[in-house]
Amino acid sequence: MKYMFTYDLMESARNTNQWLGATARAFAAYPGMAATANPWIDWIGAWGEVTERTFERMVAKPDWGISAVTGEDGKDHTVVIETRVARPFGDLIHFKVPGRRPRKRRVMLVAPMSGHYATLLRKTVISLLPDCEVYITDWHNARDIPVSAGKFDVEDYTLYLVDFMKHLGPDLHVIAVCQPAPLTLAATAYLAGEDPKAQPRSLTLIGGPIDPEANHTEVTDFGRSVTMGQLENTMIQRVGYKYAGVGRLVYPGLLQLQSFMSMNAETHAKAFSDQIIRVAKGEASDHDKHNVFYDEYLAVMDMTSEFYLSTVERVFKNRDIARNDFTVAGKTVDIGKISTVAVKVVEGEADDISAPGQCLAALDLLTGLPDSKKAAHLEPGAGHYGIFAGKSWRNNIRPLVLDFIDANSGTPSKPKIAAVK
Repeated sequence: MKYMFTYDLMESARNTNQWLGATARAFAAYPGMAATANPWIDWIGAWGEVTERTFERMVAKPDWGISAVTGEDGKDHTVVIETRVARPFGDLIHFKVPGRRPRKRRVMLVAPMSGHYATLLRKTVISLLPDCEVYITDWHNARDIPVSAGKFDVEDYTLYLVDFMKHLGPDLHVIAVCQPAPLTLAATAYLAGEDPKAQPRSLTLIGGPIDPEANHTEVTDFGRSVTMGQLENTMIQRVGYKYAGVGRLVYPGLLQLQSFMSMNAETHAKAFSDQIIRVAKGEASDHDKHNVFYDEYLAVMDMTSEFYLSTVERVFKNRDIARNDFTVAGKTVDIGKISTVAVKVVEGEADDISAPGQCLAALDLLTGLPDSKKAAHLEPGAGHYGIFAGKSWRNNIRPLVLDFIDANSGTPSKPKIAAVK
């Protein structure tokens, strides 16, 4: 399937469905239709409105939509997004709040590169902004990156994180959400071996597949059931002529979205049918619960083929990080060398993406870290999304993470090793 034709065909199918939705909506809105007094016209318009919006969102990067934050003075301060480090495959951005004193807590959020944009963590950013200086990795859509920019795999991703941490300095607290958890752990271990003074103060790993075999899910079962050859031949396509990355081999975001949707097909089907009913009854709004969620969920981005394939092979199949046998640029990364960075693991009891135990495996790999610098939290009843953006995050997990950051904000000292007699 490594053809531009298949990529363009998929984009054409998406575009056609968007057009059909727009046509149905326009047909139902035609003034002459009001004279028929036929209720089916309202249903056609409702179907068209939901369909057009659904397929339109699949190719547009959502805005951050964070305009202001309230300071300790009770005033609203504007939020300015500034790029601190610009790279071909992703930037490090800062949510700067002019007019307020800089916060002592400096937090770098590592956003997933698993088909969605970094804006998936919008609510996480909003919840941290009042108390922290927030930075985040803003990964780029591979279809918009020219082939001349070169490759980008799990090792390049890890080195990007290393550079971002070095840029921000050691008085930093890193929070990795989902997919980047193992690579963020590897980046910290890389710094422990190459530049110990550049390590962050703390590392919080939220719902990530450190050891996918610790507790199986549909995601891990899929990774074990297919060969790398099958993945390469069925999932990888070349970007079409419409985009700047023409010719680049990618794992298309639309394919990833199809995988996401199929995991809970009945739930999504009911959500859309219910939304059509609400629109037909005039009960829906532009920013209702359905639209807010799906405007973000449906906005997908392409990943480079080498990143997708190396993630499946090295993180899920070979379990390089779980076995502490990961290499970056020819150098072995020893997680056991982390000895001063406090590490906290957060998992959701009902997480069906990274099930409980997968992220907890990180603590066993940290053989050089004292138990006093290790922490873990299992959130009762929380699913994958809830542990970083939902009610569980706001009410329970966020306060625990901030307390953990505060407890480990001082300059770390190396653990004392007892003399051998």
